[in-house]
Amino acid sequence: MRTIGEVAVPLIIVSVMIYALIHGTDVFSGMTAGAKDGLKTVLGIVPALIALLPCVYMLRASGALDALCSLLRQPLSQIGIPPETVPLMLIRPLSGSGALAVGSDIMKQCGADSFVGRCASVMLGSTETTFYVIAVYFGAAGIKKTRHAIPAAIIADIVGFMSAAFFVRLFWG
Repeated sequence: MRTIGEVAVPLIIVSVMIYALIHGTDVFSGMTAGAKDGLKTVLGIVPALIALLPCVYMLRASGALDALCSLLRQPLSQIGIPPETVPLMLIRPLSGSGALAVGSDIMKQCGADSFVGRCASVMLGSTETTFYVIAVYFGAAGIKKTRHAIPAAIIADIVGFMSAAFFVRLFWG
C-alpha cells in the first residue's frame, strides 16, 4: 500500500504529460496561464485576510472572548454542551488555526479520550471556519453582498456544535 502512495503522484504527472503529447497541448503555456490566474486569486484574497486575522487576535487579546465564554458557559452546559468547549465554539467560525490551538489545549487539560476531548474533536471536524471561508471565497469571486450566506453558515455551525455534543454523548456516554 505504501508503494502505491509513493508512485501515485509521479504516475499522475507522467499521465498528464503523455496525454498532452498525444493531443498536442502546449503544457508550458497552460501552466503559466494557470499561475497567472492563481496570482490574481491571491491578490483578491489578501485584503480580506489582512482585515480578518488582526480582528481575531484583537478579540482574544482584549478579553472579550473570555467575557463571552463566561456568559455562555451556564446556558450551554444546561443543554448538554461541555462548558470547556465554549472557547472552541467561539473561535472556530473565525480561525481554523486558532480553533486547532484551543482544541489542543482542551485535549491537554481534559484528555483526548474524555467526553470533553471527544466533543472538541467532533466539533472541529463537523464545523467550518465560517468567516474565513466567506472572506476568502466571496472576496475571490468579487461578491460584496453575502445575503443569507452568513446566517445560514452560522446556523450550520451551531447545529454542528450541538450535534457533536449529542452524538458523542450517544456513542460514548
